[in-house]
Amino acid sequence: MSVVFPHTFVPWFRAVAPYVHAYRGKTFVVAIAGELIAAGKLNLFVQDVAILHAMGIKLVLVHGFRPQVNEQLRAKGQESRFSHGRRITDAVALDCAQEAAGQLRFEIEAAFSQGLPNTPMANATVRVVSGNFLTARPVGIVGGVDFQQSGLVRKVDSAAIRSAIDIGAVVLLSPFGFSPTGEAFNLSMEDVATSTAIALQADKLLFLTEVPGIREDRSDPESAIDTELALADAERLLASLPIPTQPTDTAFYLQHCVKACRGGVERSHILPFAVDGALLMEVYTHDGIGTMVIDEKLESLREATADDIGGILHLIDPYEQDGTLVKRDRTEIERDVGQYTVIEHDGVIFGCAALYPYPEAHTAEMAALTVSPHVQGQGDGERMLKRIEHRARAMGLDSIFVLTTRTMHWFIKRGFQQVDPDWLPDARKRKYNWDRRSQVLLKKL
Repeated sequence: MSVVFPHTFVPWFRAVAPYVHAYRGKTFVVAIAGELIAAGKLNLFVQDVAILHAMGIKLVLVHGFRPQVNEQLRAKGQESRFSHGRRITDAVALDCAQEAAGQLRFEIEAAFSQGLPNTPMANATVRVVSGNFLTARPVGIVGGVDFQQSGLVRKVDSAAIRSAIDIGAVVLLSPFGFSPTGEAFNLSMEDVATSTAIALQADKLLFLTEVPGIREDRSDPESAIDTELALADAERLLASLPIPTQPTDTAFYLQHCVKACRGGVERSHILPFAVDGALLMEVYTHDGIGTMVIDEKLESLREATADDIGGILHLIDPYEQDGTLVKRDRTEIERDVGQYTVIEHDGVIFGCAALYPYPEAHTAEMAALTVSPHVQGQGDGERMLKRIEHRARAMGLDSIFVLTTRTMHWFIKRGFQQVDPDWLPDARKRKYNWDRRSQVLLKKL
């Protein structure tokens, strides 16, 4: 019998609640690499998907089958052939793909039919719907290579999929499509998932993959995962990378995340299936666990320029007047404008924050974090914080700190801890206003 500890369970459950409210009724396309199933993680994954379903999320599940097809080919004495990162599908490979897809569909549907007591599947009723939702066309001949029965998604029957998920079913898509003449084509899981997410204008596209995400330092395989990439930054990174040939290449899944965001999907994610519960952690925790590519074309999150000074002054003035922020004159902001990050929409500044580094102490102060009252509660403060953290990491700093008199709890909720003012770097301590009695909060990066 498990023991519930209220002092940990209740705060955790309350922390999850905002995400439950935010995502109820939203549409997610979840794509799993065939390696997840080969690694024996299908049942745990299905349990997590069932929890998302119970939370009111509309789900489309796309499975891959790369290792399963390879195994079928080996059993028939055939070799797997790839080019440009895509399988060359001859008649034998097509037959193996059909066998693998049928077997995997059976296994996935069986996993969703579990109802064992004392498991997340107890009392779960998840109906899985499959069908010929995809129309395909041949890849053709690329660079002199004939891909034969390998195909690309031509059209997604989004109306039929939407009808199924709107009545509470989970739609399961295999990487197969058919031409108008009934010819079968082997598709890639990544193409199917991306095309489906765009067709549905899904709220999220999530890839559970062999890779943990995009590393902050591309040359260091042990560096931290970059938890959030703006679409513009992801596009620049993609342009600098070689064309991917295998799933472990940095650009392999990133190219599909970028394509999805360009096509209207707000957020695309790369998650490691090796981490138990990665799907739940990405959806229901603040920092997540993998890399999220976010489309920011509607709201630009960027470093400030001299043209933004007037907007920054206008934004922070009410908070300076009521004492929430320390008064800063125009000369100071003009001098430090390069330290500011802003969120602007149609030329209007809706949020700002400044980063003042103290490299000798390996830390930096985040100051003047402000979001317009017209857009508060939409996550812009968190986006500003993540961008400031990213800037600090890029400087090689170990932490950031803030001084606040009124917003202490907001920062604590996001991983900051209170420290004594004597902790402050000497240069900052000399400017500390002891009369104001600001709380000093520190976050390790």
